Amino acid sequence: MDLKEYWKKRDFTKTKEPKGRIKKTESKKRIFVIQEHQARHLHWDLRLEMRGVLKSWALPKIPPRKAGEKRLAVQVEDHPLDYATFEGTIPKGSYGAGQVKIWDKGTFQVLELKPKKILIDVRGKKLKGKYALINFKNKNWLFFKIKK
Repeated sequence: MDLKEYWKKRDFTKTKEPKGRIKKTESKKRIFVIQEHQARHLHWDLRLEMRGVLKSWALPKIPPRKAGEKRLAVQVEDHPLDYATFEGTIPKGSYGAGQVKIWDKGTFQVLELKPKKILIDVRGKKLKGKYALINFKNKNWLFFKIKK
């Protein structure tokens, strides 16, 4: 877990994105955020608090709200916890240039954590219930709501 890749991709003299740091202790209630990101292509960024950072995935389509809907989730670099509250415009010419706004946020509980499988119970405003992230190839994961 580190933020070197995150820091390397950004010029903090140009962007208002938080530089952040790794948090030494985890929150009792882990946070999640989904940010709608209008960059070259509209996508949603799923971020889960794990081991002092936000583990992050880019979803090309709107996050699933019903069981049976599956979404591709491409794992991207870890982000600092401060990023969970970031909204604004990443300047043109910068990595990820475009508008970022919070689509949903809340807390989650880890139900299962394995290298290629993450099961969580999400408590957000839009997403509620049990969700799975299953790794199927390199940085490609499936994100879906688990049937009750």
